[in-house]
Amino acid sequence: MSTVTAAEVDIDDSVTLTMNAARLHEIGGRFQLDEVERPTPGERDVVIRVEACNVVPNLKNVITSYPDWFPFLPLPQLPAIFGLDSAGVVVDVGTQVRNVRPGDRVYLNPGRDSGDSHASRRGERINDPAYTFQGYFGFGEGSQTIFEDYPQGGFCEFQKAPADGLVILPDEVSFEQACRFGYLGTAYSALRKAGAGSGTTVLINGGTGTLGVGAVLNALAMGAPKILVMARNPELLERVRLLSPRRIVTISHGEQPIPEWVRSHTDGLGADIFIDAVGPGAPKEITLAGIESLRRGGRMVDIGGMSEDLPLEMFRLMCFQISVIGSLWFSVAEGQDMAAMAAAGTLDLSVFDHEVFPLSAVNEALASLESRTGGFTNVVIAPGATF
Repeated sequence: MSTVTAAEVDIDDSVTLTMNAARLHEIGGRFQLDEVERPTPGERDVVIRVEACNVVPNLKNVITSYPDWFPFLPLPQLPAIFGLDSAGVVVDVGTQVRNVRPGDRVYLNPGRDSGDSHASRRGERINDPAYTFQGYFGFGEGSQTIFEDYPQGGFCEFQKAPADGLVILPDEVSFEQACRFGYLGTAYSALRKAGAGSGTTVLINGGTGTLGVGAVLNALAMGAPKILVMARNPELLERVRLLSPRRIVTISHGEQPIPEWVRSHTDGLGADIFIDAVGPGAPKEITLAGIESLRRGGRMVDIGGMSEDLPLEMFRLMCFQISVIGSLWFSVAEGQDMAAMAAAGTLDLSVFDHEVFPLSAVNEALASLESRTGGFTNVVIAPGATF
């Protein structure tokens, strides 16, 4: 695990004009290691030397099944450099970058927006119709232009990004831990939208997965006194419970009706918050059971994108004032919150098992996702590492 501090960072990379990048040339194909032009920053941009990039579990589905898999999410034109969540060291800054400096250790929040849409002007960047994940996929017709402005994902040696997209990392957070911020931040933002805190009981569906473990860790960090976790794998559930045995209670699907189980641990009231962290393909019945487990005034937040249609009882939601919220991503500010919590030790990032691969082994890293230990495994590409 990388423990390099800001004072120890070597940023003498100015002599190279090209770089290595793992690029996808066709849907369903394998990544190829190519030599491409190294990026240079625009006036408000920086270039980072990528030290670690997370290999997100959904990437394989996206690059092998498009457009059948979420056809309304456009991919960059191929060949393209993928890699959603990267962390590294700033090596070059644009002429109008005032505060970020070469040598800064950073996480790159990949959320890009057009900058001048109605949503962007209101400070709602994630609601921009052209919102785009750099190194992954977009959400609107304008995404291709953004891909052209910022064409590098994290599966390369150097990556250009806007200076206002960076989270400054404390020395206590390693690059491998930081490149997990995408999933952690998605969960953190969902919990914030739901009002998680010291007086709330949180129910998490899929609490052993990549998103779910992040939701558990953030709920602990935010002071939730009781966290109810449901998932399929009893062994992984036990590992989750042991993160905080006094605060976490777990159940395997099918052991007991979920609403009954939740109310047995909440004095009959139900949960304050329900975080649904399961993805496409999960059965709708468990999500519906989670909504039914909420107390009056409770909030459900979906972060996994479960694909089945939900037959919601709108009259009941109205009468019980239950909210159903979709939450896509997280802001740079929320990422900075997590960095501060991790530095203070309230957000424990030591629980992850890092499996690190060189840039030339992106395909092997993708294959390794099939045998990962749920959300505790963190598969990482380290472009500059020597193996």
